[in-house]
Amino acid sequence: MKKARRFKFLREGLKSEHNGFQWDFFSWHKTECLKLCHGFNCSEKILDALEYVKGEILAEVEGRGKHYIGDDKSTWPEMRIIKAWKWQKQDSVALSIFAADLVIDIYEKQYPSDGRPRKAIEIAKAWLLNPSKENRDAARAAGAAGAAGAAGAAGAAAWAAGAAARAAGAARAAVLDKINIWLLTHLTDMEEWQ
Repeated sequence: MKKARRFKFLREGLKSEHNGFQWDFFSWHKTECLKLCHGFNCSEKILDALEYVKGEILAEVEGRGKHYIGDDKSTWPEMRIIKAWKWQKQDSVALSIFAADLVIDIYEKQYPSDGRPRKAIEIAKAWLLNPSKENRDAARAAGAAGAAGAAGAAGAAAWAAGAAARAAGAARAAVLDKINIWLLTHLTDMEEWQ
């Protein structure tokens, strides 16, 4: 039987977001799987998994059995976790910075006098290198409105720059591919979940 490896985000304690299902490592879990979204869900790309659940744990999973494949996720009747990492604030900040850096030039071509996104990126980079109260406060002042400090600042920059990238059309797929490659590489920098 062919097995496929995929990713999913979970909440603290290895629990599923939507039904609180309790996972553990290496055990195959079974559920009814009648159609897409009704079974154990996962995604081929980490970024797609993050769109569904913004959890504290990123899990690499295997699925087996008769499954359903959608554009950005698949649903399986059997699944197990084979590895997991802690998804922390610094991972969100690093992702936001990377994404914003990819598209900031597009934004600046459309809005050459708006330096706020670039400033937010630089402040988020400073926080990532030194997560001090001073750098967190600077991130909030850069437009993060207190929500998540540096992650918010970088996220705001990524959103603004991403809007420009979406307008660029074909560039969007190339940007998403680069982000997904970066995420796979970033796994080596992440703390494993025990």
